[in-house]
Amino acid sequence: MPDPVLSLRKLDAHYGDFQALFGIDMEIAAGEVVAIIGANGAGKTTLLRSIAGLLKNQAGQVSYQGDTIGALRADQVAQKGIALVPEGRQLFPSLSVEENLLIGAQTGRAGQWSLGKVYALFPILKERKDQASTTLSGGQQQMVAIGRALMANPDLILFDEISLGLAPVIIKSIYDALPDIVGDGMTAMIVEQDIGKALSVSSRAYCLQEGRVSLTGATDTISRDDITRAYFGVEA
Repeated sequence: MPDPVLSLRKLDAHYGDFQALFGIDMEIAAGEVVAIIGANGAGKTTLLRSIAGLLKNQAGQVSYQGDTIGALRADQVAQKGIALVPEGRQLFPSLSVEENLLIGAQTGRAGQWSLGKVYALFPILKERKDQASTTLSGGQQQMVAIGRALMANPDLILFDEISLGLAPVIIKSIYDALPDIVGDGMTAMIVEQDIGKALSVSSRAYCLQEGRVSLTGATDTISRDDITRAYFGVEA
């Protein structure tokens, strides 16, 4: 594996007295698409929140492009080139579609993503650019959330439950857009309940169980039995 762009070393995460992650070790190479799978409550969202700076960690537990970032605030992490598409989309309800997209550009990072390119990726957003974001359908809101993250011109994008609550046709359209998103070498981590969908677009996968890594490997070598054991902790 090439030198990692993201390294996690003995990453723990807590919500108050509750420990959600236990000693996570993980490496992601530049340009990889990596799936993070696991049952509800396994720690997937906590993992992404820790990387994105929404949960504070010890500095050395998260390293990105050679810098220790575990103790940085979320805005500082974003300026380093990491963007999160959060679970539930979390748009700003008082802002229009275009205003939500422009929020992502506040990092000031230079890059290929602009309003024009986001609208080319998701043409419906250009048609609805002046609408309040929360008046859109769930799928369109997810497109706004993805576009907002892309407007930050990240090198690493984190997708948290990209298809949650969406109709199959919308899920397909969003996954069809992924090659255009990562085609220029962007690194991506995808948290997804639909295991088959996650594995189909990724080169490697990590499975979490109760806050620990229970399986990792190339997606073309992981069997269904392997996943069942890692996912549920039982024999297939």
